[in-house]
Amino acid sequence: MPRQNVAIMAVAMTLTLPSPASPLKIGTRGSPLALAQAYETRARLSAAFSLPEEAFEIVVIQTTGDNRAMIDADRPLKEIGNKGLFTKEIEEAMLAGTIDIAVHSTKDMPTVQPEGLVIDCFLPREDVRDAFVSPSFKGIADLPEGAVVGSSSLRRRAQLLYRRPDLKVVEFRGNVQTRLKKLNDGVAQCTFLAMAGLSRLDMLDQVPATAVEVTDMLPAVAQGAICIERRISDDRTGEMLAAIHHGETGQRLTAERAFLEALDGSCETPIAGLAELTGGQLHLRGELLRPDGSEAISGALSGAVSDARDIGQSLAAQLRNQAGPGFFDWHS
Repeated sequence: MPRQNVAIMAVAMTLTLPSPASPLKIGTRGSPLALAQAYETRARLSAAFSLPEEAFEIVVIQTTGDNRAMIDADRPLKEIGNKGLFTKEIEEAMLAGTIDIAVHSTKDMPTVQPEGLVIDCFLPREDVRDAFVSPSFKGIADLPEGAVVGSSSLRRRAQLLYRRPDLKVVEFRGNVQTRLKKLNDGVAQCTFLAMAGLSRLDMLDQVPATAVEVTDMLPAVAQGAICIERRISDDRTGEMLAAIHHGETGQRLTAERAFLEALDGSCETPIAGLAELTGGQLHLRGELLRPDGSEAISGALSGAVSDARDIGQSLAAQLRNQAGPGFFDWHS
């Protein structure tokens, strides 16, 4: 019997597992992608412990970031509360005991959790690449001069303007379906989504999307990875989540999130980063940009997987030194 299965059986024998009568409650936002990620988490927990899916209850929580009026107004995140917009109400519910765990897109998460909460479980990472989405064009190079690009991501906006300063980039918020509608309505000629999101929604064949290689556009830190947040004091849930934690993804994200935290963990600085594992070594690439795309600083660092956090912090220091003292003068 595989060692992991033995470990799971040992955990199951010592824990009081959830049941349909007393389910483990999984908190999530209500968007189609958020729900798909919650369903994946439920399926993995159910399979790991041979429990019916009814032993895990999906609890939908509306967050400030899901406010329809703000989405329709395409207001920038930095104006209305940054990354916490998508987590505040969910984390409050977890601290209050209304839910047991919360499922998030890791790239949406601040690098520091509220007191009493921890993220120590990651599911296997999906495709990390960005998706160029347009009914008329196949890639960035095909866009005509002055084309309108819709994106709510500071990172994507800065990367685009650095490579194509002739483009006009407009704010473009909402879930996958909302953004596609705006595109079809002519608000912009193209937009960008995450390949991972399209894959999890089983929409790769339904959307006019072309994957952008990471050499052309370095992705957001933690793009393509689902994380699960829990109460630090909840040992039972911690042991259960350990059974579905994907170690390689966790190692990669340790480096990436340390890199992000050391530079600027908010939504106000365009930052890209990607860690990969090859032959027992961790290789981290990072990019730091001005919001207007006028300057980009990039670098890479490799080392032992066990030094993942140090590698992230060291690369951040390297890029900050390259940028110089005046680089962040634009920062609010």
